[in-house]
Amino acid sequence: MASQKRLVLAIAVLASLVTFLDGAIINVALPAMVRDLGGGLTLQQWVVDAYLITLGSLMLVAGSLSDAFGRKRILRLGLLGFGATSLLCALAPTGAVLILARGLQGATGALLVPGSLALILAFFSGPEQARAIGSWTGWTGGAFIAGPLVGGLLVDTVGWRWIFGINVLPIALTLMLLARLEEPPRPAGARIDVLGAVLACVGLGGPVYALIEQAKVGWMHPSVLLSLGVGVPSFIAFLVQEKRTAHPMMPLGLFRERNFWVGNLATTAIYGALSLGMFVITLFLQEVGGFRATTAGLVLMPTTVLMLLLSSVFGGLAGRLGPRVFMAVGPCLAGVGFLLMLNVGAPLNFWTQMLPGVLVFGMGLTMTVAPLTAAVLGSVRSEQAGIGSAINNAVSRVAGLIAIAFTGLIVGPRLDVAGFHRVMLTTAALLILGGGISALGIRNPPRKA
Repeated sequence: MASQKRLVLAIAVLASLVTFLDGAIINVALPAMVRDLGGGLTLQQWVVDAYLITLGSLMLVAGSLSDAFGRKRILRLGLLGFGATSLLCALAPTGAVLILARGLQGATGALLVPGSLALILAFFSGPEQARAIGSWTGWTGGAFIAGPLVGGLLVDTVGWRWIFGINVLPIALTLMLLARLEEPPRPAGARIDVLGAVLACVGLGGPVYALIEQAKVGWMHPSVLLSLGVGVPSFIAFLVQEKRTAHPMMPLGLFRERNFWVGNLATTAIYGALSLGMFVITLFLQEVGGFRATTAGLVLMPTTVLMLLLSSVFGGLAGRLGPRVFMAVGPCLAGVGFLLMLNVGAPLNFWTQMLPGVLVFGMGLTMTVAPLTAAVLGSVRSEQAGIGSAINNAVSRVAGLIAIAFTGLIVGPRLDVAGFHRVMLTTAALLILGGGISALGIRNPPRKA
């Protein structure tokens, strides 16, 4: 049984790793993509958000697929699809094709994260489960931060297209390990909410399109008004559909659990901040600071090291002491890290102006991620593990895509030191808001005798 648990954890980490790595690795390659394909900031936003739109909206239905057809089968399908669409991204001849390929890549990546977390919940329980989730968040969160370094090395050596090509290696390894795994039992009576999936995609895609395009054509342009006019009612219809259907892909009843809805509300603020902050930091270092892609990727490495070393520790502590204090203090500490980055000026001195903030941010993030995941998933029944993890991961991705869609409004017409400072303030405010939500709303589960 112990060997099976180690196998489960390895599969869960590797299956999720490619989606987290791909979501983060893209940032450092964006300037090179624009030099090659054109398109400016609009292309950069869409290359990120096309992936996040499909990943975030389809992750909900993917949780239902995992419950209905089995964790192992859906993971295998997701891995094969993610590999194929990664190659399509690598070969994209134009910006439009790359955006389309990124959307398809997000759709296949949506199959991976809910199934991997559901595997952990199916094979682990109690404090052991909290430690396993801590290990999972340490590795996947580390990938989220290490992505810019990996991407930078590839961009500066063999070119940006290889950031997609390397996905084939971890996917092949995961498929080999998956073949050795016993299929865990699946919940009875699970169904697929196809209409809900369509409404979610339109309801998210419409407003995000409007937010990105308005910077170029204005709020009153017919395409912006049309996307808002279709997207907002579609999202409202999605919520109505989830309330009425017998087999919702986002069961609204889960939000009656206090830690579930509070945890997801905190997730919205925290992960919106992370996506916005790291997107702009990576662009600023290259386009204003003059850093090479590899050097820009190295900037966040201290955070990666902290997450790899300490995430399982904080996960275990949260399992014994409860997640509340970690979810309250961690985001606020991370927010202080971004406030310290207000010292950044021109010319940029990384060691004195940015490194202190990166270190403080890294410790705060490490303190936050595993307890947050454990609090949200610990509030749902085991038979709803797939959809519970899907909702939380979807919330984090949707928060990220909306935050990035707002980049143009926050930064202004061009990215400079003043625009960078505005983003740092916004990011810090969102993180501190997430900590405040957790402090007021999260409840520690009763300790077992």
